[in-house]
Amino acid sequence: MATATLLDRIFEPFGEVLTPETAARFVAMRADDELQRRIDELADKCTEGLLTDDERAEYDAYIQAIDFISIMQSKARQVLKRKGQS
Repeated sequence: MATATLLDRIFEPFGEVLTPETAARFVAMRADDELQRRIDELADKCTEGLLTDDERAEYDAYIQAIDFISIMQSKARQVLKRKGQS
């Protein structure tokens, strides 16, 4: 089973406790400009095969966090859709 699918199942209850207000705030979450620039920089270096070991670890941590946040935002969108607020 894919990691994203597994995490989706694990965090299914999350959607059951979100209010529409908190769901909307969660959906709107974005990285700040400085963090996004760093992620983009690491992504470019990764594509070019130029990451150091430390940068690889940092980039992998960002990717894991982004995957987690994406799943949680999906749950929040489902809440909003059910409540007619999408």
